[in-house]
Amino acid sequence: MQQTDAYARYLIWLGVQHGADSATYLAYASDLRQFEQYLAEHAASLTTPTSLSTKHIQGFIVYLFQQAISKRSIARKLAAIRSYCHYLVQQKVLPIDISREIHNPRQIKTEPQILNVDQVFALLDNTPRTTPQEKRDVALAELLYGSGLRISEALSLDVQDLTAQNYLKVMGKGAKERLVPLSDRSRERLTEWLKVRGELAASNEDALFVGTRGQRLNRREGQRIVQKLCLKAGLDFAVSPHSLRHSFATHLLGNGADLRSVQELLGHSRLQTTQIYTQVDLSELISVYDRAHPEAHKTEN
Repeated sequence: MQQTDAYARYLIWLGVQHGADSATYLAYASDLRQFEQYLAEHAASLTTPTSLSTKHIQGFIVYLFQQAISKRSIARKLAAIRSYCHYLVQQKVLPIDISREIHNPRQIKTEPQILNVDQVFALLDNTPRTTPQEKRDVALAELLYGSGLRISEALSLDVQDLTAQNYLKVMGKGAKERLVPLSDRSRERLTEWLKVRGELAASNEDALFVGTRGQRLNRREGQRIVQKLCLKAGLDFAVSPHSLRHSFATHLLGNGADLRSVQELLGHSRLQTTQIYTQVDLSELISVYDRAHPEAHKTEN
């Protein structure tokens, strides 16, 4: 592979073969453009991979810190650079991965706001459903909480993804399709929305959720919808779409759902991710083990 082709081929691979969702693709492309701007001032370029070194990545991190970029954003930019470096090694453009010794900045762990059941009911039940926009907003929030979808998954749904049965076909991270149960309340709210969707949607638009311009809602609009619903429900704090997904998983586990099932519903590839995501208490896991495992109470003779 020609060096000058490597970067262009990587972007094609990321979007097509690797199956990155649109949000990840756009974020990685933006982060790599910023890295390329930095490299231009240091006699290197993404289009000439052999000009790159570990020191360039380390210098870029220092530069980002000097610009007061958040640790979370720096970690994402590093993920984009690692992805490109891994690709270069796989394609044998570089003999070694120059990003392998680079570590993410230590993160301050912040968990999404979790709503209790009463707060969820206040959010979903106390919001008017008169206008098409209001019916759309409640249907979206009900879907985020009722099925635990990521906001990107919900907004990428097309009308035809709704099946006759009570489940959805959802395209998750890494282009992995999964079936997600649809609650009775979600189906009712979606039915209400679909009856008036034509008042907002453009004639050739397939998206399930559309904005006032008739086109698919974007992530920022989805976030604003959830925040607006919080205000209408009289909650004294605003939550993100991710908080509804987080609440969905936490409530399931709190009511006895097993971790593996929640993992499948959330679309996590690793069980460890689900444990962290849902704040599973280790003592509670031990308690479940003690109650359920046949060898938990064996005593030595």
